[in-house]
Amino acid sequence: MGGMVIPSIEFTSVAPSIILALAGILLLTVVSVTKDRLPAWFSAVWTISASVAALAAVVRLWARVGEWGALSLVGGAVGLDRFSLFVIGTLCVSVLVGALLLEGYLRREQLESPEWYVLLLLAAAGGTTMAAANDLIVLFIGLEILSISVYVLAAMHRRRLSSLESGLKYFIHGAFASAFLLYGIAMVYGATGSTNLVRIQVFLADNVITQNGLMLGGIALMLVGFAFKVAAVPFHQWAPDVYQGAPTPVSAFMAAAVKTAAFAGMIRVFVLALGPTYRDEWRPMVLAIAVLSLLVGSVMALVQTNVKRMLAYSSIGHAGFILVAVHSSTAMGTSAALFYLLSYTFMVMGSFGVVEVVGRTGDGHHQLDDYKGLGRTRPGLALVFSIFLLAQAGVPLTAGFLSKFYVIRSAIDSGDTALGVVAMLAAVVAAFLYLRVIVAMYFEGDERDEVAPVRLPAAVSVALGIALAGTLLLGIVPDPVTQAANDATAELVPSRR
Repeated sequence: MGGMVIPSIEFTSVAPSIILALAGILLLTVVSVTKDRLPAWFSAVWTISASVAALAAVVRLWARVGEWGALSLVGGAVGLDRFSLFVIGTLCVSVLVGALLLEGYLRREQLESPEWYVLLLLAAAGGTTMAAANDLIVLFIGLEILSISVYVLAAMHRRRLSSLESGLKYFIHGAFASAFLLYGIAMVYGATGSTNLVRIQVFLADNVITQNGLMLGGIALMLVGFAFKVAAVPFHQWAPDVYQGAPTPVSAFMAAAVKTAAFAGMIRVFVLALGPTYRDEWRPMVLAIAVLSLLVGSVMALVQTNVKRMLAYSSIGHAGFILVAVHSSTAMGTSAALFYLLSYTFMVMGSFGVVEVVGRTGDGHHQLDDYKGLGRTRPGLALVFSIFLLAQAGVPLTAGFLSKFYVIRSAIDSGDTALGVVAMLAAVVAAFLYLRVIVAMYFEGDERDEVAPVRLPAAVSVALGIALAGTLLLGIVPDPVTQAANDATAELVPSRR
């Protein structure tokens, strides 16, 4: 008689995900048992330690994969390759910087509680699950763990109605996007008979589907789900409102970690599993979304007067750049996307870190006028923000320049010269946006103007230092990370029975 086969799990091979998830559960347990006897900084230090431990596990597994090759784990549901490890490492950086930003924010807003850090860790655990998923169901579960945690985080500032509104709006839009993705998975299952990416790839290679309407519908619906998560046009409407209303550290984490995890899932599904056989079917859709995201993100950001909304539309433009790399559907494009995601993590989290500080108590000073004269009152903070903004604009000797260069090169190398030109033009338009903020900080405002004091917490200073170091080092000494991104090959390995 046949029985249920329970897959063996090599826990050391999925250590980063386990560390992040277990750290979140244990933090909640420890705080519940000890009540209020723990110091206020405990949750932040715990979260930072967990992210560092997970990052150390990534380094160890990176060497192991280099020696043994990619592995299929948990009955083929999870893949261990350098692509997933690179993404997981990027997510660990997001948690590290995000926890530091949260510590200063919560202390200032008098909202200290461990729930913020628990949700941060669980969201990252969901993202790591997406990055390593070899099965569409596992990918969906990871996406939901990530999404539900971020929905709650967005609404966690109980004294701000805009925070509650952003959380509700994100939840409603996210529920529809999840439904689209799930229906797409169901249709792909109906067309191929499996949700396992390896089996889907093999089935499509060995069989010609003459009536492929079900398959095409599934591809389109899954693309809608992913496009929502990366805030790509025309599925971006939620982003400006949610970024503006959510607590600023949460906006930073959403812009970096959620985008990273969603793009990892998109690459595994479209480039890896569907690329060899359905490349010509999904690439035109990605092309249209990429061009729209580049143009809409750049142009709409120019007319904003709220800096958080500016960064939200800017993130839409950055999503367009990464979609250009995804559209190339090559190893060079995947490497460019990975380098861009890591660079963007440093740039955007650093930018939101400065926005958090300027927002002051109440997290409400986010108009462009609030930045006037910042170069005079806090020259160091203004200089750091200028570097982050110039990096996002693609100025040389910063991570942003090489990120855009690698993406455009991947497009031209794959024969998409016109798309590369559109990306370059969008970068030029977006540069004006970042210059607006810099001009406001250094050349607008008067000494007679009343300027509210800006206090820089120690934890936020460390976060800004990490983000600044990453932004500059990736632009000046990019070779180690560039080589790692080139080595981060995405692979689908069949499970061993």
